[in-house]
Amino acid sequence: MRQFLGALLLGCAALMVLGVKGQQTMPAARTDELGNRLEGAFAGLVQADSPGFAVLVKRDGGVLFRRGFGVRDLRSKARIDARTDFRLASCSKQFTAMAIMLLVHDQKLRYDETLTQIFPEFPGYGKSITVRNLLNHTSGLPDYEELMAEIEKKGLIWSAERQITDQEVLQLLRRESQGKFAPGSRWEYSNSGYVLLGLIVAERSGQSFAEFLKQRIFAPLAMADSLVFRKGKDQVPGRAYGHSRQNGALVETDQSSTSATQGDGGVYSNLEDLGRWDDALRHHTLLSPGEFALAISPVQLPAGTEQKLAQDAPDSLRALAASYGFGWFLDRTSPHPLMWHYGDTMGFKSAVLRYFDSDLTVIVLSNRTDLDAGALALEAAAMVSRN
Repeated sequence: MRQFLGALLLGCAALMVLGVKGQQTMPAARTDELGNRLEGAFAGLVQADSPGFAVLVKRDGGVLFRRGFGVRDLRSKARIDARTDFRLASCSKQFTAMAIMLLVHDQKLRYDETLTQIFPEFPGYGKSITVRNLLNHTSGLPDYEELMAEIEKKGLIWSAERQITDQEVLQLLRRESQGKFAPGSRWEYSNSGYVLLGLIVAERSGQSFAEFLKQRIFAPLAMADSLVFRKGKDQVPGRAYGHSRQNGALVETDQSSTSATQGDGGVYSNLEDLGRWDDALRHHTLLSPGEFALAISPVQLPAGTEQKLAQDAPDSLRALAASYGFGWFLDRTSPHPLMWHYGDTMGFKSAVLRYFDSDLTVIVLSNRTDLDAGALALEAAAMVSRN
C-alpha cells in the first residue's frame, strides 16, 4: 500500500500532461501495456478471496481497462466482474439530477418552483427553497440524519431492519420551522435535498422514482442491471454486498438505518451499465447539449462563500471540489477540468471521474470501506497520462 501511495503522488504530477495526450487515439500495443500496468498496480491491493473493487477506464468512448478484483461477498465467494452490481451511494445523485432535468424537459417541472408549490403542506421556510437550490446543494435544508439522531436520544427508532423511508424524511423536515441558512447564501452538501428530489420525481411524473429511472434512463440506455433498490421488493443481479473492517477483519455491513432512502444514494449499477451511461452523457442521448449544460455549470455563490463538504468526502478528492452543478462536483479551474462524484455508505465506496479536455472517464466501485475509491481512480487516470 505504501508503494501504491507513492505511485499516486507521482501519478498526480503526471496528470499535468493529460490534456495533450488525451486527444490522441492510443495504439493497440500501448493499450495492452496500459492494461498490464493497471493490472499490476491494482491486483495486489486485495486478496483474491476477499471483498474488493472494480475499475473501468475509458477514453474517447473506447474501453482501455475493465476489471474486477476480489469477491462479491464472503459467503458465495463469487468473483467481482464487469456485471457485478454495487451500491453507488452518492454517485446515485447524477441519476436523480438527470431525472429532474428530464421532467423540466417534459415541462412537468421548473427549476424555480419552490418546495411549497410542489408540497403545499411543507412549512413556510420552504417558500424560498427552489428545485435549483436542491440540485446544487444551496437549499439550507436541515440534515435528516442529524434530525434522526436528535429524535433517537430518547430511544432507537430506525435500524438496518427498520429503515427510514423517503416519506419519513419529508415528515422530519416538515416538523422543522426553519432551515440552516437562507437558500442560495451558502453551499452545504445535502442528502436531505436529494431525498426530496426523488420524491419530486414521483410527485410530478406520477410514477415511483424507481420506475421513472427505469423507463426514462436505464431502459433507453440498455442499462439492464441498474435499478433503484427497494429492500424486500427488488432482486439485485450479480449483487455485491458491502463490507467494513471490524477488529482487524472484514465483515458484511451491507445495510444501515438510512439505506432505504432513494434519491440521495439508492442506485445499484455495474461497470458495463455505467459505461453505457458514460456514452449517453458523451453523445447527449437523453438531453441536448444546451439542456445538460446546467448540470456542469458551477453554482453561483456570494463572494467569499465557503463550501461545506459532507464528512465522508475522501481526502484524495477534496482538492477537486471547486464547485457543484446538478448531481456533479466540478473543477473547471484546474489544468485538467473534470466533473466527478464520490459515494460512501455502509460497506461501499465509489468514484466517477470524467475529464472534459481528454475525454477520459475512470470509474471505481468498491464493496469494502477500507479502500479509497477516489485515490484509485486518480491513480488510474495518472497511469493513462503516463502511457
